Amino acid sequence: MRTVLVIGIGAGDPEQITVQAIRAMNRADVVFVIEKDDRTEELVRLRREILDRYLERRPRIVPLADPPRDRSAPAYGSAVEDWRRRRADQWEQAIAAEEGCLAFLVWGDPAIYDSTLAVLDDVLARGNVEFDHEVIPGISSLQALAARHRVPFNRVGGAVQITTGRRLAAGFPAEADDVLVMLDSDCTFARLDGDVDIYWGAYVGTPDEILVAGRVAEVADEIQRLRREARERKGWVMDSYLLRRPLPPR
Repeated sequence: MRTVLVIGIGAGDPEQITVQAIRAMNRADVVFVIEKDDRTEELVRLRREILDRYLERRPRIVPLADPPRDRSAPAYGSAVEDWRRRRADQWEQAIAAEEGCLAFLVWGDPAIYDSTLAVLDDVLARGNVEFDHEVIPGISSLQALAARHRVPFNRVGGAVQITTGRRLAAGFPAEADDVLVMLDSDCTFARLDGDVDIYWGAYVGTPDEILVAGRVAEVADEIQRLRREARERKGWVMDSYLLRRPLPPR
């Protein structure tokens, strides 16, 4: 029986790799490296540097070119489903061609806005290839962000919500006072009205880290400028932020 390890490798700082993740990487006979495009070559390089730093034995590295996703499609859900289906087609063939212990390295934590587990479930449901799989948690970009800003996710008795920029566009969630936002290429925070603080970070945990905190109305323009300049310079950007509004009187 093949074993597939889904290993969370943190937000970019190689010193945030857990002992459990290091042990898992050293079990792997094959490591699949997802290569998106030339703009994210740096992410592939960082993965390889992590492997070089912590591996005591040398697995075989198998690159997988990630299928492109149509980000301009009007139907977001169907576009994502099509992308995941094409990923599953590719991964099914790659896994079937290997034996032993196989590994996927996942940025952050596999449980937070990452499709690896869903795609593997799809592959298993097809019934064409059998494998067991294990999940090794990692330090998410949200945890790293809060640590760098020296703030907790929540306040006393408060509710926290993790969401996306697409959902935030409908307004600040009514049921939460503290909101963690990922996948926001449109800087949706800039549209918010009212007394809201933001703790924003890009490339958290890497030498290119950028941090900004303050009242949204006062720092939104600065964040958008920094984000735009960073994307132009590097060709890609990974960022997230915490939004915090005042608690009602008790």
